[in-house]
Amino acid sequence: MLLDFEQPIAALEGKLQEMKKLAEESQVDVSEAVKALEEKIKTLKKETYANLTRWQRVQLSRHPDRPYTLDYIHGITEKFVELHGDRTVSDDKAMVGGFGELDGRSVMFIGQQKGRNTKQRQMRNFGMANPEGYRKALRLMKMAEKFNKPIVTFIDTPGAFPGLEAEERGQGEAIARNLKEMFMLKVPVICIIIGEGASGGALGIAIGDRVMMLENTWYSVISPESCSSILWRSWNYKEQAAEALKLTASDMLKHKLIDGIIKEPLGGAHLDPNKMMTTLKKEVIRLLDELGTMDPEERIMERIEKFSNMGVVLEA
Repeated sequence: MLLDFEQPIAALEGKLQEMKKLAEESQVDVSEAVKALEEKIKTLKKETYANLTRWQRVQLSRHPDRPYTLDYIHGITEKFVELHGDRTVSDDKAMVGGFGELDGRSVMFIGQQKGRNTKQRQMRNFGMANPEGYRKALRLMKMAEKFNKPIVTFIDTPGAFPGLEAEERGQGEAIARNLKEMFMLKVPVICIIIGEGASGGALGIAIGDRVMMLENTWYSVISPESCSSILWRSWNYKEQAAEALKLTASDMLKHKLIDGIIKEPLGGAHLDPNKMMTTLKKEVIRLLDELGTMDPEERIMERIEKFSNMGVVLEA
């Protein structure tokens, strides 16, 4: 799948393939022309992805070929055992979690999971968790705390499920309880936004000692389309809304709402998933080593202070 701003790159890559094919068929030496075109493509890629608009970053974060939560978990762990159910209502397929072995240590992994095709997306509810999903996540966090195991969460959701039945079962209360309880967890908590980080649906598993974002992801109280529909009564102004929301990783880091950015392969995580897995694994191990040396009470106080200092208050 090609995005609009990737069309010029694709056109040059098409010419490159034609040139190589012609050289094979006609036995003509076009190595210099091929080399020049490859350099041109490389330069164009760097310029294109270095100057993406905020809306283009949003588009990349939603690319259907991007790795999802389970892809990352299976990609960075030696073993993974998925755990199910909230012990109250049901097992929410939009929220996944379980213990995984990472670099010889047990880690609790939790995250929202989207689907690859229509059937999977329906089963996973497009990554939009119900209250039981957040309660399952909290149950697993408490289990990790009980056994003194660190927690890593992967955030990738267009928001918590907004249906009437979700509200009837206490969607707001479930997310609020997660926020409260995550502040007080005695074990290290690392939160990584791997795709979309929308509203309370993302925040419900995003209170941690270190909150990181992949390079081509977004994190905001509302999606550009929803913001556009509220302000302009139309989705046609989503690009302007994305610019106003300042929702990219660099925006979040500038305003000290996250702790760091994890670089993606040129063009996005979907173009080289193995490289992305390697980079992510190294970063998670580094953060776990860093947080593991801290006293639990010190870690909790630092976590509370970090989130308490967010935002700006203007007095009249």
